[in-house]
Amino acid sequence: MSQLDFDIEFFEHLLSRNETSLEVLRILAELVSKKGQVKRAVDLDRRLVSLQPEDPLARYNLGCSLARAGHQQEAIDTLSRAILLGYDDLGHLEVDPDLDSLRDHPAFRDLLGQD
Repeated sequence: MSQLDFDIEFFEHLLSRNETSLEVLRILAELVSKKGQVKRAVDLDRRLVSLQPEDPLARYNLGCSLARAGHQQEAIDTLSRAILLGYDDLGHLEVDPDLDSLRDHPAFRDLLGQD
């Protein structure tokens, strides 16, 4: 078993004991994303947003997961909401590889203020 698999199993167990632990949800979402379990990452990020609807970083992470899952418009809408809530690292948004699928989308370019 790889370290990543071990970590996922460990945090899945922790989550089963406390399904609303924000820290466990954040870490597990990141781990499953690294593993390529995009649908699971989206599900976990949606749970985080439902628990913290005003958290810009939770919205940003959900936007990244949605982009990786191929849900372009929903990803852009979610990223837009993250910015409205205070996400301000636009430099990272411009280079984040999770958002590569959005680079040429007109709405994403508008979000970044690009022509």
